[in-house]
Amino acid sequence: MTEAEKMKLGLWYDANHDTELTAQRLAAEELCFALNHTRPADTEERNRILRQLIPDLGEGCEILSPFLTDYGCYCRIGDHTSINHGAYLMDGGSITIGRNCFIGPNCGFYTAAHPLPAEQRDRGLEKALPIRIGDHCWLGGNVTVLPGVTIGDHTVIGAGSVVTKDIPDHVVAAGNPCRVLRPITEDDRI
Repeated sequence: MTEAEKMKLGLWYDANHDTELTAQRLAAEELCFALNHTRPADTEERNRILRQLIPDLGEGCEILSPFLTDYGCYCRIGDHTSINHGAYLMDGGSITIGRNCFIGPNCGFYTAAHPLPAEQRDRGLEKALPIRIGDHCWLGGNVTVLPGVTIGDHTVIGAGSVVTKDIPDHVVAAGNPCRVLRPITEDDRI
């Protein structure tokens, strides 16, 4: 079994010494560099690079620079989602972001986990667990989402939160660690 196959299955794999994974990350890094150095007004070129970097990118998406991802090909981003400046999608375990989401500035999505014993960590071992963000979510600025987390549909995550476990649909959640504060209700309508 290849290291890439292990990664996709959520098994421990060697991310740092495998030539296939290293080449994939380098290709994504080159595309991120090109994207981040393309003029904001050159939307045609930006969209061309984004479609190459993230093949499963929905229609009408906006991703502002700087933007980074490890692979890009393991990201799925739904239609009309907006990702603000400074996002980093560490997508070894796959990252799915639903439709009509607002992702605030400087958000980080981290699918990689490393062994706690230093001698195993020093060998470059990691495992990657998927992250899923539902439809119509809003993540405030500087939100961190950790490996294996699912955030439900129509949920709002407060700025600066560290999401360490699943968050259900239709709630406001915040904090470090992030926890549900309350449901979103009719009283929230303007």
